Amino acid sequence: MNKKIKIVTLVLLGISQFYLAQIKEERLILDRKREPEVKKIEKKKTSVETEKNYPPKEKEQEPVEYKITNVPMVSDFKTSTIEGEDISPKFNTDSQRNYFQVGYGNYSKFLADGNISHQLDKNTEVGIDVHGITTNGLEKEYDWSSKQSDFNVAAFITSNTEKGKANITADFGNHNYNYYGIYALKPAADIDLKQSYNELKINGYYDFFKNNWINDIRFKSSMLADHFDAKENSGEAQINFSKYDLPLFSAQDMKINADLGVKLSTQTSTFELLNKNESQYLLFAMTPKVSFYKGNSYLAIGSDFSFVNGKNADKNTPEAKANNFRWFPFAEVLYEATEQYKFYAGIDGGVKMNSYSSLLQENPFLVSDVVLKPTETKYHFYLGLKGDVDQTFKYDVNAGFSELRNAQFFKANDLFDYVNTLNRSAYNFANTFSAIYDDGTLSEVKGSVQYFPLQNLVLDAELHFMNFKLDHLNEVYYKPVVQTTIGAKYSLMDRKLNLGFKGIFVSERATNSYDITVNTAVPSQLTSTEKTKESLPSYLDVNLNADYKINKNFTVFVMGNNLLNKKYEHYLGYKVLGAQVLGGLRIAF
Repeated sequence: MNKKIKIVTLVLLGISQFYLAQIKEERLILDRKREPEVKKIEKKKTSVETEKNYPPKEKEQEPVEYKITNVPMVSDFKTSTIEGEDISPKFNTDSQRNYFQVGYGNYSKFLADGNISHQLDKNTEVGIDVHGITTNGLEKEYDWSSKQSDFNVAAFITSNTEKGKANITADFGNHNYNYYGIYALKPAADIDLKQSYNELKINGYYDFFKNNWINDIRFKSSMLADHFDAKENSGEAQINFSKYDLPLFSAQDMKINADLGVKLSTQTSTFELLNKNESQYLLFAMTPKVSFYKGNSYLAIGSDFSFVNGKNADKNTPEAKANNFRWFPFAEVLYEATEQYKFYAGIDGGVKMNSYSSLLQENPFLVSDVVLKPTETKYHFYLGLKGDVDQTFKYDVNAGFSELRNAQFFKANDLFDYVNTLNRSAYNFANTFSAIYDDGTLSEVKGSVQYFPLQNLVLDAELHFMNFKLDHLNEVYYKPVVQTTIGAKYSLMDRKLNLGFKGIFVSERATNSYDITVNTAVPSQLTSTEKTKESLPSYLDVNLNADYKINKNFTVFVMGNNLLNKKYEHYLGYKVLGAQVLGGLRIAF
């Protein structure tokens, strides 16, 4: 029995905030700490007065509207790819706000980040986030360099006024890596495969405490430049009008709310390589909505009116202009039979602007010359069931069907020239990807559960099934049919010891590839043959995490990522790091 207890204890030695292991970007930490962190601020002696608390009671009492597109109960994770790894620990809700931490592990991985904030007065707070992570990559796997590094610094100011809360955040990110995923040629060890990009973002909002016609005002801006002189500038301004508790047709037990969102977005992208693609888009959208609430049940009806002005050109094609007006339906109903059973269904749609910035976040190995088109969801119909059983078991199961126009995918690139030489540009080894588009339909099934068997134990799981049917593409590249995550978090010793586990399974993904050989007739030339029905194997990524709070100021942590040591490929040719262990120290003050 003692042996079994020891084994169970060792297994649990990773069950906690692990999911920090592979979140997409540290920018998520900024999101986590800026708007949602007010409860932490309340614990400070210098925090704002109770009547200034945010959100105010009026907004706290508003029924939470459910949308399939919202962040699911289980957080998003990124697998153990070299390019995007972020293994910084997340903190408990009772963590101190100011901290600095460092960690070191195999693959010469070094982590350093911190957050410092200061209360200027009872209503105003300023702060800065800094995050950096580096790795020497797979030195034993590739003769050439696979080093990577990411650095982010963000500064913010938040102020509570008599009427609302204001925030401005400036975020600068520097991302350095290599196009190391070469599978069809054998370059020299000292070949230059460098790619990098810098991005500056400035975002802000003003959220009114009371919805007296205006709910909030928000803006976003971004400037990006990469190693090959690609440039992209984008901006977005949005104002949301709201009037709640309308007297019209209101019964004593019914509540009517009206909302109107008005958004203006611009995006300009230019590339200096190959075809020298360039694009310019302007999107204007209005989204009126009326909601009827009765208890915790509601019916919402609205529309999305979008106008898109686009200009596209490349070095071989004159500028093409297009003006499109689109109407997308919106309706959503939720019926709460009991707290355990909530039935919902709806239909929505809209325009998504595909930017070089957003595509790089998903696949950093794009060639610096991509075609950018907005994706339209003509309609997305969904229905589902969710509930909370005795506050110990939460679940959400839903199915959806969408019709898409210009759905975006990735495709592996061939060589860009066939001269028989290895003195090539970094992106010219059949080691990059491009964005491609097609129309079609998407069927989805999603499910997520959370189980709280004990006060200090949380178990969760998530399943996502996708099935595309496209008009022209015979294969759907880099879209797995099934993705599954299973996780757990466990706290011991009055939450001094936190343990975590996360397992990630991704099914096979289709891809194209190229066989490159010397032309026997002309030895100075290479020949290339495309294979259109290749696939990358499925993979299971197992991760463990533990941290121990020595006292209120010092915490030691250790994490193990991809512990099955499978150097799988998330993108063709790009093997990920094998088993990784990183340990470090966090200082809170």
